[in-house]
Amino acid sequence: MTRIFDEPASVISFAAVGGRSEGEGPLGDYFDFISEDEFFDCPTYESAESALQRQTVDIALEKAALARESIDLYIGGDLLNQCVATSFGMRDMPSSMLGIYSACSTFTEGLLLSGVFVSASLADKVVSVTSSHFYSAERQYRMPLEYGGQRSPTTQRTATASGAAVVSKADFAPFIKGFTIGRINDLGVTDASNMGAAMAPAAYDTISLFFKESGKRMEDFDHIVTGDLGFTGSEILYKLFDMDGVDIRDKHLDCGKLLYDRQKQDVHSGGSGCGCAASVSCAYLLPKVQTGELNNILIAATGALLSPTVNMQGESIPGISHAVWLSHTKEGL
Repeated sequence: MTRIFDEPASVISFAAVGGRSEGEGPLGDYFDFISEDEFFDCPTYESAESALQRQTVDIALEKAALARESIDLYIGGDLLNQCVATSFGMRDMPSSMLGIYSACSTFTEGLLLSGVFVSASLADKVVSVTSSHFYSAERQYRMPLEYGGQRSPTTQRTATASGAAVVSKADFAPFIKGFTIGRINDLGVTDASNMGAAMAPAAYDTISLFFKESGKRMEDFDHIVTGDLGFTGSEILYKLFDMDGVDIRDKHLDCGKLLYDRQKQDVHSGGSGCGCAASVSCAYLLPKVQTGELNNILIAATGALLSPTVNMQGESIPGISHAVWLSHTKEGL
């Protein structure tokens, strides 16, 4: 389902916080804050992720000179069971809260929902936030690092990062011009160490659907951004578009490829996690749309709807992707 807003909402503030590895990557200087302490002064990695998310929201609010009480609705999610990082991270917030889950595509799901609430005048100010933490994700989805398990070349590193966006009606960029809510795609991938392969078909489907249903042209966009296909999934995405006679290589960016330096950091196929697309978007991409360095981008974050339990039972991994059109101009196209 694709919709173009008659009255686009604006992302009036945004912030990104990362951990040590994210700070050592090529985008480290773009983050609002990099923590050298992976525990974020907390006793566990799970509570650290809650602190990470809460800090990111507070920075985004501070940049907009807004109090927590001025927000009508918080929309947030993460990778952990029952979205506990968000529930515990946002429990001190005094306003309404929607917890959402779409795996690593949660950021764009939250951003498009924020745009819907604001554009329809159902809320004045909405905060969308997502996060992930390398160590908490490893403990839930694979094994604690203390076991020393060997990772396959297609494995991606879950980002210890968070991104938050404050959405409201305003006359300055970035504007949320439209969105596509994705469909579940499942081509039978069962390898939990190859998320890129599981998510690539969903990214292809959502991006194709956006241009088909919106009537927009790919050449009108500076970049088509995927959430975290990484190097393996991006190559599959290219092959899927090649079958349509479309070459998106020059247009395509992937947050999982941007966040780390693959030659210097042990990240295998790149980055992943709810915090990957969120932090890269809020640290690196949204500022460029704000200044006009980028005029139009489509961010299609991707998620592997994986449960360790059902995966161990032999189930395949469904993928989904939600896309958001962000623009420097309120009118046009």
